[in-house]
Amino acid sequence: MLFKEMHLSGIKSGKITLAFRKWKKASVKSGSLLHTSIGLVEIRRVETVSENDITDKDALNAGFTDKKQLLNSFTYNSKGMIFKISVSYHSEDPRIKLREQTELSEPQFTELKKKLERLDNHSKQGFWTRKILLAINDNPNLHAIGIAKLTGFEKEWLKLNIRKLKNLGLTISHNVGYELSPLGKIVVGKLKI
Repeated sequence: MLFKEMHLSGIKSGKITLAFRKWKKASVKSGSLLHTSIGLVEIRRVETVSENDITDKDALNAGFTDKKQLLNSFTYNSKGMIFKISVSYHSEDPRIKLREQTELSEPQFTELKKKLERLDNHSKQGFWTRKILLAINDNPNLHAIGIAKLTGFEKEWLKLNIRKLKNLGLTISHNVGYELSPLGKIVVGKLKI
């Protein structure tokens, strides 16, 4: 569930408490937490509504000027039901604190190495984690297409799996490209040995 930056800042400030989406089936669940650029956003409640149920006040609480603007935000080819989603800012992204680590004990490294091995072992692509980490290390801020060309992995697969490395605190995503986090640099240094 993607949010525009202007809506995310409204969620963080508490000004925006609702989101509306048109889906064939719900893509989020009540109680779940979403990683966003402002941190974790909590999905509090998800319900289906009709266009007639939506008020101008709902539109304001979703960051729109009125109901008409909100309804126009749905893409013309989107089909399905309208979902009214109550949202709130939960907390800073825990991956930020994790990725900023500048020290790594041997037991912590062993645990991270096991997680990387699990990602490799459960992938149809085979051993990919080290290859991707080294490519990002050697080519900071290179976009996904460039890393895909360097590594031979398909771009969409690559983006999805770099997100798994990000969840471990090893990479940082930018508007264009990726780089290793301080923790990622330590791990790559240890993997090269």
